[in-house]
Amino acid sequence: MYQKVLLAADGSEHSRRSADHSIALVNGEEKAHIDIVYVVDGDKSKADVLHYGNTELIQSKRKEKLEPIEKKLKENNIPYDIHLKHGEPGPAIVKFANDGDYDCVVLGSRGLNQLQTMVLGSVSHKVAKRVHCPVMIIK
Repeated sequence: MYQKVLLAADGSEHSRRSADHSIALVNGEEKAHIDIVYVVDGDKSKADVLHYGNTELIQSKRKEKLEPIEKKLKENNIPYDIHLKHGEPGPAIVKFANDGDYDCVVLGSRGLNQLQTMVLGSVSHKVAKRVHCPVMIIK
């Protein structure tokens, strides 16, 4: 179905469900590849520095969050790469997706209520509006 999929993930339950759908999209394709993009926003980055202090420890903690997703990809023999980006998640995912040649972008929906979505905007909404390929939002 799809060969090159971008999975926006942060280790949350939403992103693990998104990983399952990404795997289903590429399963059976011989040239399948999934790129995982993990965007760390400024507030989270500052909190990590204050909490852990050590840059290497911070990087390993971030990679730990993605281990369940990596395990699923390995079990299904799907090649993947992890890309760690810094910035505001919506624009960072959009830029990464549009700079690549992806068949589909898959990401989870955090489930903001209507007021939060109206005031803050949702990452999934921003990505769906601005990415140049199909976007699958997993609830």
